[in-house]
Amino acid sequence: MSDDRAALLTILKTLSYEEGEFTLVSGKKSSFYIDAKETTLNPEGMYLVGRMMYRMAREIPGIEAVGGVSIGGDPLVSSVVLAAHLENDDLRGFLIRKEPKGHGTNRWVEGGKNLRKGMNVVILEDVVTTGGSSLKAIEAVEKEGYKVKGVIALLDRLDGGQEAIVSNGYIFKSIFTLKDVRAST
Repeated sequence: MSDDRAALLTILKTLSYEEGEFTLVSGKKSSFYIDAKETTLNPEGMYLVGRMMYRMAREIPGIEAVGGVSIGGDPLVSSVVLAAHLENDDLRGFLIRKEPKGHGTNRWVEGGKNLRKGMNVVILEDVVTTGGSSLKAIEAVEKEGYKVKGVIALLDRLDGGQEAIVSNGYIFKSIFTLKDVRAST
């Protein structure tokens, strides 16, 4: 494991992993919870996630922009776009609303003036469980006219998300899986 990956795993385990009784977005009950925002809003965590997700995005041919669902996706998109800029790369970023705001432009996607219709994009996720949130984000982005190539996650909970995303024709990559976090506890 690289030094950066090991450092990020330590931050994730220390700041984001909790045991107890939780209800997930999917409605499922869980004996643990991973609040990845604690990691992605930590200075070192944000830096490391940005660098790693940037590299992973660049491994997918033709990617021109990265986007994520607010609120969890905000620090991911920001850190990846900044990492790209530091590499003199013009990779663009956008944010996806959970629902259109109901006034003004009534858009799902924010940052559209940095994009063009038909661009190849990837969705960034903090934690993927069943893949439902990712597929909903993909649907919203594709309705806005962008071509989604795949999803990159900080953590895959190994609860069927990867399979759901891949079975719908998209690439799926994650920095860590639940096994990685549990192996280090």
